[in-house]
Amino acid sequence: MTAAPLNLTAALCLLMALAPPTAADGWLSERFGRDDRLMLAGADSPERLPRLGPRDELIVGDKVESSIPYEAGPIVALTDDVAAYDPATYGYSGQPYDLHLMPQGLIYRSYMAGSKESRFRSVWHEENDGHSIWDITLGGNVGILRYGTRGDTRPEGVQLGIEGAGLVRLDRDSNIDVAATDYRFGIPITWGDSIYQVKLAYYHLSSHLGDEFLINNPGFQRLNYSRDVIVWGHSLYPTERFRVYGEIGYAFHVDVGEPWELQFGFDYGPSGRTGSRGAPFAAMNGHLREEVDYGGNFVAQAGWAWRRSPATGVYRLGVEYYNGKDDQYSFFDQSTEKVGFGMWYDY
Repeated sequence: MTAAPLNLTAALCLLMALAPPTAADGWLSERFGRDDRLMLAGADSPERLPRLGPRDELIVGDKVESSIPYEAGPIVALTDDVAAYDPATYGYSGQPYDLHLMPQGLIYRSYMAGSKESRFRSVWHEENDGHSIWDITLGGNVGILRYGTRGDTRPEGVQLGIEGAGLVRLDRDSNIDVAATDYRFGIPITWGDSIYQVKLAYYHLSSHLGDEFLINNPGFQRLNYSRDVIVWGHSLYPTERFRVYGEIGYAFHVDVGEPWELQFGFDYGPSGRTGSRGAPFAAMNGHLREEVDYGGNFVAQAGWAWRRSPATGVYRLGVEYYNGKDDQYSFFDQSTEKVGFGMWYDY
């Protein structure tokens, strides 16, 4: 009674093995660099069935083997003639370059420990003299037009964007009064792949004292601090999680300040999906300015971060140490040291 079904199964398997490859088989082979058809189990080898999806998983018998972590993105054979990396038409992710309006993600990401970056930020600081302040940034950094890749991989290509923020200092020891606010707006043009990125940008920054601060400090000299700056920056990922960067800026129009500024540092944090558990991050930034004789400030951060995918922003909770000239430019020539706990959302 059982012989017929067994014979029928054997015949179907034989037909599958002898059948010529179909158009779909050829497309899969070209796209992923391998034959994705079912391999029949033999006496010496178990059944092997590649599983297409966010991981490069291979089902061997009743076990699942994985050689590429989730955050690596889609399965791509970079040696494949079709999906090979070509900086003019394909990214390292294997995705083709195309024109995208309002694309997801940034090619050149904000510096984690940069105190003047356009982002969401809230840090409760205690200064070394015991003064309590609340430093807030309300801003964003988004792409407008990109010729490059899209999707959940790290963006690659050429991108035009806009960024801007209000950077507010609140005095926690004086009824949460506004001490000062810096306003920033910029237009970055960025190019990059998964390893190396370049930024050419313009930004305007102006600083203003708060009304409550002027009332409480009637003898304080108000400064009309402003600058219009051209920035040239470089960013490099030696590994997926570790990034080093440096940039130079020249202000072609200044009021109170001086033209030249330098930034450099490193970021370490999750490059892909973290899930609810999150992952550690650490960052350091140095910012030197001609107007204070090429002194400036040093910032160090550490904590925990969450990211949905390589193309999305990252939410962070952690501690921050700041030492140097004040990052509110209404007080640009005053020195401060402060430590605090904060949260950040980087685009």
